[in-house]
Amino acid sequence: MHELPVTEEIIRLAEEHGRAARASKIVRIRLVTGERSGYVGESVRMYFDLISKGTLCEGAVLDIEVVKAKLRCPSCGEVFERQPMRFDCPSCGTDGEPEAGGSGLYIDSIEIEA
Repeated sequence: MHELPVTEEIIRLAEEHGRAARASKIVRIRLVTGERSGYVGESVRMYFDLISKGTLCEGAVLDIEVVKAKLRCPSCGEVFERQPMRFDCPSCGTDGEPEAGGSGLYIDSIEIEA
């Protein structure tokens, strides 16, 4: 359910951008979300389709790129993608620690129609 307020904010920001650019409509919004963000892309898309009606965003394509979570090995320093059900470093076998990133959600780009 936490996707609803986030989706409302995405629409608010896109509309603000569209109005500033004197757009007749928003055509596409590209989002980037981290694998560890906790946001479910399909839920964001569902809310977007429902609450964008009557806004500049109505009918816009919502592209969502998911960025894989990364781990850093405390022993050798290697940064690597976590494999399902595994945390061990591929170089030395030590369990990795969460690396910064992979936990956010942001608007990467907004495509408008004049």
